[in-house]
Amino acid sequence: MRKLVAGKLHGIRVTEANLNYHGSITLDPDHCEQAGILPMEFVEIWNKNSGERISTYVIWGERGSRCCVLNGAAARTCQPGDQVIVCNSIYLDDSKLTELKPKVLTFDTDNNVAERLTYSVTKDVHDGYRFEILDDSAQSLSVPLLVSGKT
Repeated sequence: MRKLVAGKLHGIRVTEANLNYHGSITLDPDHCEQAGILPMEFVEIWNKNSGERISTYVIWGERGSRCCVLNGAAARTCQPGDQVIVCNSIYLDDSKLTELKPKVLTFDTDNNVAERLTYSVTKDVHDGYRFEILDDSAQSLSVPLLVSGKT
């Protein structure tokens, strides 16, 4: 079993840092559902501005709010306006890798979804892995944005 990316909110901006709360990250359920992130699920958070990395659990906030609120001790790691990456993970057997299709959302400056992407791993004719980032919004067609060769 390996720990693999299950979904990501990439470049979402922190809307608030609330030190006087129990802890966690509060996120818009609309964003979470699209990326496959569940309430109370543990996630990794990587601050693109400071390089800070933390782990905490998700609380769903108000639907449609586009919120990203760091609570409790996590509030010390981010400031409003910082871009963060929120990533959940799954443990999966190597044989199931090509079945995993993590959803990745990217965001504009107002936390509106800018892109809906999918990570895809397939096997090539030489039994090596091929990794692609597919653009889900390209007229319902998957367009490779990044392709890498064998691993």
